[in-house]
Amino acid sequence: MDKYLEKFQELVVTYAPKAIMAILIYIVGSYIISLIIRATRKMMTKREVDTTLQKFLLNLLNWSLKILLIITVIAKLGVETTSFAAILASAGLAIGLALQGSLANFAGGVLIMLFKPFKVGDLIEAQGELGVVKEIEIFTTKLTGLSNREIIIPNGAVSNGNIINYSSEGTRRVDLVFGVSYDADIKQTKEVLMNVLTSHPKVLQDPAPTVNVSELADSSVNFAVRPWCNTEDYWTVYFDVTENTKIALDNAGIEIPYPHSVEIHKEG
Repeated sequence: MDKYLEKFQELVVTYAPKAIMAILIYIVGSYIISLIIRATRKMMTKREVDTTLQKFLLNLLNWSLKILLIITVIAKLGVETTSFAAILASAGLAIGLALQGSLANFAGGVLIMLFKPFKVGDLIEAQGELGVVKEIEIFTTKLTGLSNREIIIPNGAVSNGNIINYSSEGTRRVDLVFGVSYDADIKQTKEVLMNVLTSHPKVLQDPAPTVNVSELADSSVNFAVRPWCNTEDYWTVYFDVTENTKIALDNAGIEIPYPHSVEIHKEG
């Protein structure tokens, strides 16, 4: 028992200072990293670096410094960094195969930064998801869905798939279709629909809104109603024009066809 106790004391005397020093290095290093990140963020903001690029580079810098700190702590504990590097090198192939998805996502993030198909704040559709870009990280892109859901998509999938950016042009066309009875006067109907568009404060006059007959359907004459608006006003215009059109057609005595139930009376 005395022999094991003496051995334990020797280990404590040998490694305790190293462990304490390693802990101190980690604490101080983490604090310094936070200062570096904060100072870098201020510098980028002062130089008006794009917000999307800021977050990506800060994320990359943060992870790089933390990895360097961990290696320093391991070296302080007495592990040879050359041996540690050799172990990492020998395991490189296995790590690469295991993390090939993550590496593809990292490459995808770099491509997004280089070609900038979208930026933070843009409304986009990617991988079947629609939302506002909240953040572009090293491996993933975060969207805020229209119902306030957080959507996380791997950057590899985003960069390799189709991307629809609804914000890049600044304006959007609202595509609506309204059907009226065959008895309705086409000229009058077009005037009523156009008045709805031109009277709405958020409908742009340039490009000008259009109203055209788009289809002679089985039970209705369908009109393609196409107002333009600023991207942020899309849903306001969509819902307002839909509601105001119903009211305007009713006031003008123009019927909107709908299925009528037919009662069959049997005699006898």
